[in-house]
Amino acid sequence: MKLTSILLASSALTLAAGAASAIDLTFVSWGGAYQNSQLKAYAEPYMAEHPDVHIAWDESSAEAVAKLRAMNEAGNVTWDLVDVTVSDSIRLCDEGLAREIDFDTELAAAPDGTSATDDFGATLINDCFVPQIVYSTTFGYRTDLVGDTPPTSVCDIFDLQKYPGKRSLQKRPIDNMEWALYCDGVAEEDIYNVLGTDEGVDRALKKLDTIKDQVVWWTAGAETPQLLADGEVVFGSTFNGRLFSAIVEQNQPIAMLWDMQSYDIDGWIVPTGLDAEKEAVVMDFLKFATDTQRLADQAKYISYGPARASSAPLVGKLDGTDIDMAPHMPTDPANATNVHRYDYTWWADHRDDLDAKFQAWLAQ
Repeated sequence: MKLTSILLASSALTLAAGAASAIDLTFVSWGGAYQNSQLKAYAEPYMAEHPDVHIAWDESSAEAVAKLRAMNEAGNVTWDLVDVTVSDSIRLCDEGLAREIDFDTELAAAPDGTSATDDFGATLINDCFVPQIVYSTTFGYRTDLVGDTPPTSVCDIFDLQKYPGKRSLQKRPIDNMEWALYCDGVAEEDIYNVLGTDEGVDRALKKLDTIKDQVVWWTAGAETPQLLADGEVVFGSTFNGRLFSAIVEQNQPIAMLWDMQSYDIDGWIVPTGLDAEKEAVVMDFLKFATDTQRLADQAKYISYGPARASSAPLVGKLDGTDIDMAPHMPTDPANATNVHRYDYTWWADHRDDLDAKFQAWLAQ
């Protein structure tokens, strides 16, 4: 477990409930460029205003469901705010492990008075999830390893003859199963109907079998950019913000393959069982960190689209540069000509079963 402690000098912390003594909080995220964007846009400004709040970061969001289940069972919840995907938030909310949020009273309205509910709109998926960003899982490729015909289709991942070499894929069924079925001839709109059958699962795994011995499996978002930078893989899936950082900020010989990028939304859940004092601070931070300006500010540091409609016009340039961030967003029309729309509810219902089948296939 990695913890990055951020400590500022102590002084009085005043919240709506009155003065409070110094409070240590643990926020959970994904590490790397994304976590750094949260630090810069939310945590540092908040702590500057509230110097008695000490925030440590845990990079265990990929294991959020399992770890919160275990903490709850042990009666010892040590996390205070957790960044999760939508499908994980559905499971945590359904199991009573995440606190329900009253969006219009506990979150900030838009500057023009539009309610939080209307401003977040369709990104509000369940009663426990506070959206931050729209991002995608997509592919990067080494520009110097693909010959004179760069890939244009996600199905090029499965073409070992045209594009020989290793690929990196996330070590989970999500996205991989959908891409496999799509590249085996299933229409995008039919993917979940097919994947909901035993035959569909077998079909997806059979397609993945065709490249299995050329796959490097990753669990942390930083792995694919490093594998690409080192030339160890030709293609690699990861979060678009990770690839943006490698391409734009690190000037690596990598390009984006946006075809069938898998849209997702990331946001916060508040674990149930916090003591009243900590919960008051966490909710105050949450209101601050998800207002219109703060969500727009996050886009200064990473190429993820803000979840509030009122934030989009405020998106500017990469911090400290003249690079316009809008064209690097997954939602930019030029990048969104063929998008896979991830079904959060379907995966919340099927995740445990598909995880077991996928892990059994990996072990074969």
